Amino acid sequence: MIKLGVPSKGRLMGDTFTWFGKRGITLSKAGSDREYVGRVDGIDGVELVLLSAGEIPRELAAGRIHLGVTGTDMVHEKLSLWDRHVAPVVEMGFGNADLILAVPACWTDCTTLHDLDAVAARFRRDHGHRLRIATKYHRLTRAFLREFGLADYQLVDSQGATEGVVKNETAEAIADITSTGATLRANHLRILDDGLILQSQATVWRSLTAQGDVSELVDRLG
Repeated sequence: MIKLGVPSKGRLMGDTFTWFGKRGITLSKAGSDREYVGRVDGIDGVELVLLSAGEIPRELAAGRIHLGVTGTDMVHEKLSLWDRHVAPVVEMGFGNADLILAVPACWTDCTTLHDLDAVAARFRRDHGHRLRIATKYHRLTRAFLREFGLADYQLVDSQGATEGVVKNETAEAIADITSTGATLRANHLRILDDGLILQSQATVWRSLTAQGDVSELVDRLG
C-alpha cells in the first residue's frame, strides 16, 4: 500500500484535494472534520494520510509515507541535507510564498545585507547585545546569513505573528514567509533588496527511503 501524506486542514488541504481531483484522483476526509482519516478514489493501492504540513517532511525522510504534499520551505527547513531524503516530483502551482529578511521601514539607510551588517555591528556596540532576528525558519535563515558572511546577530524563536515582534520590541528584524507583502507593510517593515532567502510553493515530494513502487501514482501526477 502506497501512503500519500497531505496537509490535514486549511486552504492547503483544499487546494491539494482540488489539484488531485483534476488528475482523476479524488481525495476526501472520512468522518467529521475533527477526524484525521481520509480516503482515495480513482486509483488502487493508495492510502491517504492526513498530517500537518510541518510533519510531512519528517514522515517522508523516515520512509513512513511514500509521497507527500508540503511547501519547499518546510522541506528545506525541517530536513538537514534534504536532497538525501526526498526528491521533488511536481510543483503544484499554489501555496506560493517567499521567505524574506525584513527590517523596520524607518531604517532608510539599510536596504541591503551589506547595510544590515554595518547596522548589526553598530547595534552591538551601542546596546551591548547582538541585533535580534525573529523567525520560525532557523536553519534557512542561518545558512543564508552565513553565506553572506553576516555574523553579528542572534536568532530568536517566533511561534506567533512574526511581523509584530519589531513593534513589540522583542526583535529588531524578521525572517518570515510572505505572499503579497501587505502584512509587512501594515507593520511598517520593508524587505531588504537582496533579502530573498527562498521561494516556496506546494510541491509533491517522494521519499527516497520508503519501500514500494510509486510509479503508477507519479505517472498520474505528471
